Parts: sequence; structure tokens; C-alpha cells
Amino acid sequence: MSKLKSPLILFVIMLAVIAVVTLFGPEEKSLGANVRYVYLHGAWVLAAEVALILAGVTGLLALLNNRPVFYRWSTALGRSGIVFWVSYLPPSLLAMQTNWNGLFLAEPRFRLALTFAVVGVLLQAGLWLINRPPYTAAANTLFIITLRYVFSNATYVMHPPPSPIFNSGLWGVISFFVALNALALLAVFFLTRWFITLDQPARS
Repeated sequence: MSKLKSPLILFVIMLAVIAVVTLFGPEEKSLGANVRYVYLHGAWVLAAEVALILAGVTGLLALLNNRPVFYRWSTALGRSGIVFWVSYLPPSLLAMQTNWNGLFLAEPRFRLALTFAVVGVLLQAGLWLINRPPYTAAANTLFIITLRYVFSNATYVMHPPPSPIFNSGLWGVISFFVALNALALLAVFFLTRWFITLDQPARS
């Protein structure tokens, strides 16, 4: 595999593209240019959730039919999801600082996000050490179910539901945010492919 075709290289290139695209995001009347941090924060956490949901779905499929391909994808997606979940926290803090002039670390949903980040990292590290695909598949399924249940009952303070962007009526903003989400999901795909290639020598 050439370096240019390496999923990791493509992932890094995609990160650079996302950074550049974010710099040209449309400004907002009240937040100005700082709203770009909100765009990045939103796209990153959505990409993380999609990866974790797919990890749970493929994990469940693996447990039901015992096909190795589903075990591989669940393992890789679980790792990618946690990488994105952990890395979405810094943009979240940056969005707080620039737009609300302070770090509201006691905000309920941020505290939950931080808790799931720590638990997720420890879980994925433990699953990697155990190296039992059925355990990984089951853990990924239970993790996303628990995460979605807890967040569905969490209090909204700085995260007004359901979505200020999609309910803004500003189609330029909405289109940009959708495009940014698509780029973030593409980055998830490349990172997931790289995690799969890491496991292939051990499985051959």
C-alpha cells in the first residue's frame, strides 16, 4: 500500500481539510466568527456518536451471526468513536471560552461527556488487552445504549434542544454545517479503516 493510499495519511489530510474549511465558516450575528468553534464542536461530537452507534450496531450483528467482518468493524468503529469523542472535548472548551467568556465545567452535559470519555478510553484499552471479539462487540453495544440513555435524560443548560443550527432558518449556515459533518464522517471512515489494517496482521 502506497503512503498516499494509507488510511492514516488520508485521515491526517482530512483533518487538515476540515481545519481549513472551518476557518471559512459563515459568521453568525451574535457570536460572530467565534461561531466556527461551535460548528466544529457540533460536527465532531456528531461524528463520534455516529461511529459509536455503528460500533454498537455492527457489534450486535456480530453477536447474532458470528461473522468476523462485523467483529472487525465493531472493534475499529468503537476505537474511532472514542478517539473522536475524546477529541471533541477541547473544541467544546474552546467554544465555551470564546462565546460565553468562561469554562462552565459543571455544565451537566459536559460533565457527562467527560465521564464517558474516561470510561470509553479505559474500556477500549481493556478490550484491546483482552482481545476477545465477542466481548468487544457486546461492550460496544452496551456502551452506546448507556450513553444515549444517559444523555436523553440529561439537563440542557448550554445545549438548547433540539438544534439551534437546523432551526435557524439560515440555509447558508445549515449547508455549511452539513458539509462539515460529511467531512468529519469521512475522517471517521479513514481512521476506522486504519484501525482495521492494524488488526489484519494479527488475524492472518
